[in-house]
This record gives sequence, structure tokens and C-alpha cells, in this order.
Amino acid sequence: MKLAALGEDRLLDEIFRHLPRGRAGKIVAGAGDDCAIVEIRGSKKWVVLKTDCVVEGVHFLPGTNASDVGWKAMMRPLSDFAAASALPHFALVTLIVPDQTEVAWVRGFYCGMRRAANCFDVGIVGGETSNTRGPIAISVSVIGFVEKSRATSRRGGRPGDDLFVTGRLGGALERKHLKFVARILESRWLTKNFSIHAMMDLSDALGADLPRLARASKVGFNIELQDLPVARGATIDNAISEGEDYELLFAVSPRDRNRLARQWRQRFPKLPLTRIGSLNRSSTTGTRKLPRGYIHFQQPR
Repeated sequence: MKLAALGEDRLLDEIFRHLPRGRAGKIVAGAGDDCAIVEIRGSKKWVVLKTDCVVEGVHFLPGTNASDVGWKAMMRPLSDFAAASALPHFALVTLIVPDQTEVAWVRGFYCGMRRAANCFDVGIVGGETSNTRGPIAISVSVIGFVEKSRATSRRGGRPGDDLFVTGRLGGALERKHLKFVARILESRWLTKNFSIHAMMDLSDALGADLPRLARASKVGFNIELQDLPVARGATIDNAISEGEDYELLFAVSPRDRNRLARQWRQRFPKLPLTRIGSLNRSSTTGTRKLPRGYIHFQQPR
């Protein structure tokens, strides 16, 4: 069977079954979540790890401004830290480029990467460089910490929970995907003030990511399509299936709905927060009726 027939999610399910888990500490959240979260004996906080990549022709087009590529390469794993409500501290960068790449491009790339890292006081402490005959590829690995009481993952959603998203969805491929800022400040505020049952960032689009959250939480979902916060110039289908939004999707008790809406408007008056549906015991919308988002190996970006 070829990867094009298997798809990313089924491939990962196959890989995960054979990964060694080690004995250094307890795995709180592992392969299949936005970040790996592990408990190291004697530590008061959990260690959070994430690696992510951007590839020319997949995550950015040839000729894209090098500084924008560097910004996106760093912000992608930081967006996953937001999904875990974690604070990033250090990063390692692997840069794989053809030997004919202009030195000025590499300098511009690292300029964008430094600007992104400085937004959250992340130190770039090393990495690797390598030559390639193929397109440019960059991998960024980040390590940080999260308080045990504030860590979030995809797995805690409960039937009856309200589903919320930050910002607006759709149209990100026009420019936002190169300019977004990880929602770390927002996620930290959420977990300080509310019990967030499940959370993830929307990178592959609502149509792909919401079913993943529901599947991890072993629940179904119902989406009120007319309530989706659609970006200007985009359609509901764009909002569901385009991806690259890097907004937060989270589940919270309906008892907190009114207080959350009120306090959010006070704290983040320029950033919309929208209830888009709920979790339930058996999906009434279903993944087959929801337009699919981006799935690696099955469709071009």
C-alpha cells in the first residue's frame, strides 16, 4: 500500500504502536497529541517537547521572503505549545538547503526566526545544517515546561462541552500563514482562569483537526456551521477545509460559557472568541459530512 492510499492519520497510528516509551519518566501526552508532555521524577513541572517542519512547496512557495519562512518555521511548534498551554524555553533548528542557496537567503531566514523566538523569549541553542538536492526543508524542535494543573491536550473533552475557536477561520493562505503569532498568551490566560478540558491548534483546518480532538477524547461533535467565524473574503468551506489558521480550538464546560465570553472581551477585545458547537456522545455531524481539511500524503497544499 502506498502512503497516498493510507494517509497521515492511519500512518501515524501504525507507527505509534511500535515506538519505545523509555523509563526515565511518565508520558503524560505522547505521540498523536500536539506536544509530548512527560513527567521527570522530582520536577515540579512537566517537560514539554515539540518538533515541527516546513518544506518548500508544501508550507511555503519558492520565492517566499526568507524572513517570513523563518518566522513561520519557529511559530509552528510554538502554536503547538499554545495548544498545551505550555511555555517554550529553548529551540534547536535543522536547516536543509541546496548548496546553490544564496547566503543572503539564509541570513534572512534566521532573522525571521530570531524575531519569532524573541516574541516568547525562546533561546535558539543549536541544531544542524545539511545539503540537499531537493527543496528547502527546516525542522524546529522546542522544549519547555507546563504546570501540572494547567497542561492541556486533545484527550479531555467531555460530552456536553462547548466548543470555542479563537480568531477567524479561512483565507489564511493569502498571507496570514506567514504572519501569525502563536496563541500562547491566550492559552495561558484560559488555563489560569478556566478549566479547559481539551485544546489543540488549528493547523490542518477544522475539518481535519476537530475530528482528531473528538477521536482523542472518545466523543462525538456537533458543529453549527452558521456560527463559524469566517474571515473576510473567505467562505464557510474555506473556514472548514483550507487550514493554516493557527487558532485555538478548545472544549470547556457550558457552565463557564457566559463568564468566559464576558471576561474574554475584557482581556482580548480585538480577538474574536466564538462558540461553534459542542461535544456529545455520538456525532450528529460526523467526519464524513464535514469537508475534510489538509491531510499529508493525500492532497497538495
